[in-house]
Amino acid sequence: MIREVDSGLIIEEVAKMCIKANCYMDEHIKNALVSAKEREESEVGKAVIGDLLRNGEIAAQKEAPICQDTGMAVFFVEIGKDVHICGMNLTDAVNEGVRRGYKDGYLRKSVVKDPLMRENTGDNTPAVIYTEQVDGDKIKIVYAPKGFGSENKSALKMLNPSDGEAGVIDFVIDTVRKAGANPCPPMVVGVGIGGTMDKAAYLAKKALTRDINIRNEKPYYADMEKLLLGKINLLGIGPQGLGGTTTALSVNVEVFPTHIAGLPVAVNINCHATRHAVCVI
Repeated sequence: MIREVDSGLIIEEVAKMCIKANCYMDEHIKNALVSAKEREESEVGKAVIGDLLRNGEIAAQKEAPICQDTGMAVFFVEIGKDVHICGMNLTDAVNEGVRRGYKDGYLRKSVVKDPLMRENTGDNTPAVIYTEQVDGDKIKIVYAPKGFGSENKSALKMLNPSDGEAGVIDFVIDTVRKAGANPCPPMVVGVGIGGTMDKAAYLAKKALTRDINIRNEKPYYADMEKLLLGKINLLGIGPQGLGGTTTALSVNVEVFPTHIAGLPVAVNINCHATRHAVCVI
């Protein structure tokens, strides 16, 4: 049986997610910040984390953006093979949802039509949309607004296979060190390993949508996540770059098979809020 989904429903849900993700801090992020404040050894760091939590509370009370940079709209969409979308196609429906959500939520429009001409599109479209066909008759939409204070500090490197685990770790740590205070730490670090150049970058960004309390399902990479987090928090960058023991809340690693001659690694960094929202239609 093919299940029909009206594109109007997609538009409605996307518009809601745009407002929700930008104005309401996820509980798992809030809880992580509370725990980080208790562990933080720097008094300045503790105070800064307290300010971040208060900012989140005020944003939720007023339904105002957590940050003035409400990001470029990024979507990961899983479409069941037994779903047919009626009306608009998926891309147009998602973009219409973004258009409405950013208007109704008074969210900043940050997208320019051309990377060099720089004329603003006026409605924060087009969105960046990744789609994947899966089994079933549902559509899962993950929305992740990506601010560019953190995006600009992301990096990709084509390592040699002989660089191995040590090369990956050194590259991740060096990327975070160079980022410093710019991504508004304590940050969440997404790491993509494998595939091709573009696939590694995709994996790193998708890793940022994973709950920070969930480790990679493979013990080897779960251990790598813990190791990287420990090393990053020894850098001393601290909350908002003012020093301390909480530079990152989590490191999420995703991997994919790769070519015998390559070892692509990408690092995508998020700010402390690591905003995203999920809906299933």
